[in-house]
Amino acid sequence: MIKEKQIQVFLDELASNAPTPGGGSAAAIMGSMGAALVSMVCNLTIGKEKYAEGEEDLKSVLGQAEALRIRLTDMIQADVKVFDRVMASYGMPKGSDDEKAVRSAEIQEALKAATDVPLECAIASAEVIKLSRVVAEKGNLNVISDAGVAVLAGYAALKSAALNVSINIGGIRDAAFVEDRRAQLFAAVDGCGWNTEEIYKIVEGKL
Repeated sequence: MIKEKQIQVFLDELASNAPTPGGGSAAAIMGSMGAALVSMVCNLTIGKEKYAEGEEDLKSVLGQAEALRIRLTDMIQADVKVFDRVMASYGMPKGSDDEKAVRSAEIQEALKAATDVPLECAIASAEVIKLSRVVAEKGNLNVISDAGVAVLAGYAALKSAALNVSINIGGIRDAAFVEDRRAQLFAAVDGCGWNTEEIYKIVEGKL
C-alpha cells in the first residue's frame, strides 16, 4: 500500500515519469496532513486547565479530525487505483465495433470513478478547513501556528482535488452525472477561500 511507504520513496515516485502517484494522491496527503495537524492542536490543548472552557468542543473536533485523517489517507491509494483504471480502459482493444463499444463504456465508468475519488477528497478537505477554525479559536497558543498550517493544507488539498474532478469530468457524457458532481464540488468549494483567509488571520493575530 502506498500509504505505508517511506516519505522519500513516495516523493521519488511522485517525481518520476510514472503517471501514478500524481496530483490526486498528493491532494489526499495534503488533506490528511491538515487533519493530522488539527488533531495535534487538540491533543496539545485538551487537559490543560487554561483551555478548559473549550475542551468539550476540542474533544469533538479531535474525533472528527481523526476520522477525516483515515478517510483522506485511504484516498492516496484510491486515487492511484482509479487513475490506473482509466489508463487501462484507454488501452483496451478497439479493432471491431463490439470492442469499441465495450472500450467506450469502460472509459466512461473509469472516468466516473476517477471523478468521485477526488470529489470525496475535496469534500473531506472542506471539513478539515471547518475544523481548523475551532482549533484556531480555542487551541493552545503555543501551537497556534499549526492551526494555520492545518487550514492551508486543507485548502491546498481542496483546490488540488477540485482540479482532478474537473479534468476527469470533462470527458464524461452522462449529463446528469456531470451536473450532480459539479453541484457537489461547488458546494464543497463555496466559501472555503474566504474562510481559509479568515482562519489564517485569526492565527496571525495570536502570534
